[in-house]
Amino acid sequence: MKLDKRPQIERALDQRDPAVRCFLLYGPDEASSRALADRLGSAMGSDAERVDLDGATLARDPALLADEAASTSLFGGARWIRVRASGDEATEAVEALLSAPQAGNPVAIVAGALKPASKLLKLALASPAVSAFASYLPDVREAGPLVAGMAAPLGLRVAADVARRIFDAAAGDRAVMARELEKIAAFLDAGPDAPRDVEGATLDAIGAGEGESSAAALIDAVLTGNLRGTVDELRQLAESGEDGVPLVRAMHRRLLQLAALRGEADRSGIESAIAGAGKSLFWKEKPIVEAELRRWSSADLAMLVERITAAQAQLLESGSAGTMGPSQELLTIARAATRAR
Repeated sequence: MKLDKRPQIERALDQRDPAVRCFLLYGPDEASSRALADRLGSAMGSDAERVDLDGATLARDPALLADEAASTSLFGGARWIRVRASGDEATEAVEALLSAPQAGNPVAIVAGALKPASKLLKLALASPAVSAFASYLPDVREAGPLVAGMAAPLGLRVAADVARRIFDAAAGDRAVMARELEKIAAFLDAGPDAPRDVEGATLDAIGAGEGESSAAALIDAVLTGNLRGTVDELRQLAESGEDGVPLVRAMHRRLLQLAALRGEADRSGIESAIAGAGKSLFWKEKPIVEAELRRWSSADLAMLVERITAAQAQLLESGSAGTMGPSQELLTIARAATRAR
């Protein structure tokens, strides 16, 4: 069963119906999907036992998911299962879960972007025992309301220009934005009973938003085939100890933006596509975006989205930090862009 609104899935996770055995959390915004999965864990209680499985394991042993869902905790408390899947590899396991005579422990599956023809997605949408929700990367036009909405419970009042800085620095990643806002609230000693205004000087003082320009410079160097610039930016990010996950997500977001613009450009021309983007494309970005659109075709961009999606999944599964993981992939893309000139 599909849930269309975020408040619906949040309520479903917070007040779980025992008849719902599984939550399928999918879509291109995997950070949001993981945050929703964590919400189920919070609802289960701090003492709940969490079992982590991956799609490859379930593909080899489809019965394992149903077994874990029916098992009792070693300590006699609550128990839930979190699955990191890719594509349809967990479909048989979910089928077994839904047909099992009992399954008391809820399952949250973070599946990434699924195509409409996905067997796993079709199975989830057809079953009342599954709640499915798709998370999409927020548009820059949502920056103000999104950041303000996340900041309000922390006692923070955020102006539109400051919200955009926070949004851009996190590449639209809700989990990263949440961490930044928590850091700001602690710095300002803010709370629901002690609201504080967040100003640009506050971000400067604690270093929030520092990664925006460097990450953007690296992404543009990669996509325009500037090898020297790519190497220099990677070196600087590595020396600063920058986490690779927000970087890969920022690249993913830019590629999705370019893919949408390229599709429109194929119909009406590049200039028309950029003009039609309106405020979703910052005016200073337009020249570099035009150069990137002229370098990459729709087919090329679709391939790059797949590669970066896979790189992101690998990075998350490995649990490694830093920029070393995605560096080789970004250099490969930069070399391809050089040849596309």
